[in-house]
Amino acid sequence: MPVAHARRWGGEPLGVGIGLRREFHARLPETSRALDWVEIIPENFLTLGGRPQRALDACRERWPVLPHGVALNVGGPEPLDEAYLSGLQALVERLDAPFFSDHLCYARLGGAYLYDLLPLPFSPEAVEHVVPRVREVQARVGRPFLLENPSYYARMPGGTLAEADFLRYVAEEADCGLLLDVNNVYVNACNHGYDARAFVDALPLERVGQIHLAGHERRPDVLIDTHGAPVCDEVWSLYRYVLERTGPVPTLIEWDQDIPSLEAVLDEADRARELLRGVAR
Repeated sequence: MPVAHARRWGGEPLGVGIGLRREFHARLPETSRALDWVEIIPENFLTLGGRPQRALDACRERWPVLPHGVALNVGGPEPLDEAYLSGLQALVERLDAPFFSDHLCYARLGGAYLYDLLPLPFSPEAVEHVVPRVREVQARVGRPFLLENPSYYARMPGGTLAEADFLRYVAEEADCGLLLDVNNVYVNACNHGYDARAFVDALPLERVGQIHLAGHERRPDVLIDTHGAPVCDEVWSLYRYVLERTGPVPTLIEWDQDIPSLEAVLDEADRARELLRGVAR
């Protein structure tokens, strides 16, 4: 398969990053290990000062910092949160982030945040609803915007499109990029009975500006996207399959539960970096 050569939604390849989590506030800014960039959850830094802000400033002095949100609610039925958008814009500008991202989902109902990322129906109506909201977000923040494919455990009623087609229509009509979570592809493929590689091939891979890798929990009848374990061999294999089609793409190791030592997370980042280098060669 040829490597995609269209517009780079995330700018030049940034290598491999990890998340700035509370457990790493003290040690990450001082690490001597190889690291190419850092990801933050912007909701954790919009209002907090003190130790989190000092850790963020210290990381910013060493690496690019990319915001990856969880509360944008781009697929929700309510108007976009003006206060949140203003804070996000200011943060992205202060960090001089080359791009920012969030999830193609909804996360709020009746003015209350659900503290979960819930799937949308894969339908033309949902595409029509989401596209102008994505355009508004990208225009307000003023940087390239990437949408992540979320994991989900039930299909929402009313869906008439294939999931990959739904992602394609939103990205192309809104003219935004994709954050391809390879672990989510694998989890969803196992849970819903489709072929992960065929799903990847059906995506507009030229729009993939970032990749996420994470671990999951295997239960007897379902895989749970926990971000609480090492990346499994099947996901590493799928990651290589993606890179052979996209070329090098900035890649994040996500670890948000049962967080191990910083060294263990950086070991995962080293493995991803070797695969990136292999594709570049």
